Amino acid sequence: MGCFNRGLIAGAVIGALLAVLGGILIPVGNSIIEGTVKKEAVIEEGTTAYDNWVATGALVYRQFWFFDVTNPVEIVEKGSTPVVVQRGPYTYKTRYLPKENVTFSNLTVTFLLPQGAIFEPSMSVGPEEDTVTVLNLVVAGTYSLVPSFMHGLVERLIQSTNSSLFQRRSVKELLWGYYDPILKNTTGLFSPYNGTYDGPYTVFTGKDDIAKVGKILSWRGEETLSFWDDKYCNMINGTDASSFAPFLDKKKPLYFFSSDICRSVSASYEESLDLKGIKVYRYTLQPNTLAAPNVNPDNRCYCRDTKVTKNCTMAGVLDISSCQENKPIYISLPHFLFGSPSLRESVLGLSPDPEQHDTFMDVEPITGFTLRFAKRIQVNMMYGPSKVITVLKNVKDYTIFPIVWLNETAALDDETADMFKQELISRMEMLEMLQLLLLGIGVSMFLLCFTIYCVVRSRRSSGKIA
Repeated sequence: MGCFNRGLIAGAVIGALLAVLGGILIPVGNSIIEGTVKKEAVIEEGTTAYDNWVATGALVYRQFWFFDVTNPVEIVEKGSTPVVVQRGPYTYKTRYLPKENVTFSNLTVTFLLPQGAIFEPSMSVGPEEDTVTVLNLVVAGTYSLVPSFMHGLVERLIQSTNSSLFQRRSVKELLWGYYDPILKNTTGLFSPYNGTYDGPYTVFTGKDDIAKVGKILSWRGEETLSFWDDKYCNMINGTDASSFAPFLDKKKPLYFFSSDICRSVSASYEESLDLKGIKVYRYTLQPNTLAAPNVNPDNRCYCRDTKVTKNCTMAGVLDISSCQENKPIYISLPHFLFGSPSLRESVLGLSPDPEQHDTFMDVEPITGFTLRFAKRIQVNMMYGPSKVITVLKNVKDYTIFPIVWLNETAALDDETADMFKQELISRMEMLEMLQLLLLGIGVSMFLLCFTIYCVVRSRRSSGKIA
């Protein structure tokens, strides 16, 4: 009987040890995972982060939807409210070239982002030779830039070139450039683009502090912007949104800088999702990102034209002309999502929908890698009344007119998802299973042996067992 008792005690001890080992493995395992992630998230040759960072990674596409004007003659001759119909998408593969001029210096790395666009017919509603009727970029632009006492000159240029407030052009021309008779030069919404570069960027590698990995130190050689007459608005915050510091805290917003809109913005956690078997956090722009300054005082320094924005009380648009070589461009979310009602009342045919038109990022919370995103931006221009320019004599008020909206998007492919799960998720799951298995077996053994031992002792004490 003594051997039996000793066996029970030994079993209980072994069970306790297994339980303790399982308990110890939890912080130890977490420490191992944390150390591995921190090592692999640093931007330096040989790390997982570097391989994904320097190359193109997932294919990035830009989809364009144009606002085709259905009543251009009535707008000019009668001052009718514009009516538009969305046409698209016309899709291009972009950011397919790896970073160039990658140069490491101390704890930072500097690089250029080459830009290019290749038309993807299979992902488009038609060829890029399709034509649409849109606002005349040069007429609207000239009106915005030239003071009213020079409208006579603008009128002569319009008449001599047989131009109007609206024009019909191909998708390819509008995006990448066409010869304009007024400018006597090439113009386009994104001209020039192919063969150009964004940057240079200088970012932290994270080698000394993983919390700083990917954070932008400077853009175009400057640590602050010069587009906004305010220190706050000129700040460059966060990363380029392709990745963030590992071990995300969903209570904290993510900050990133976008050269497309010439400012830094933040996104907040919305929900957790499953992306090809990988848990991700979805972050979205908040409705107050482009809110009027009387709602979001932080936006006061982004309001430049009080005349057009009705003393800065209009929400939903951002004048970025100061960073677009004086192109009078207004940026908004597609269909003026979260914008003032007056924006949609001045142009009919718009239907904002957060599901289709909001910007989001799906970020893996342990590594901080962005595995899927959709950056949605609308390009607008402005025109208003004039007593001299014929095509504007019937215009009643200033109008911020939508031309095109784009969705720059990329998503994790199956091959990369499998690799990601194999390299990180499966190891974490195996370690977690081992922890739980040891803990479960240990606790069960301890309780079973201890219970039997107690029962035996109880019976011996009552004299039931000799």
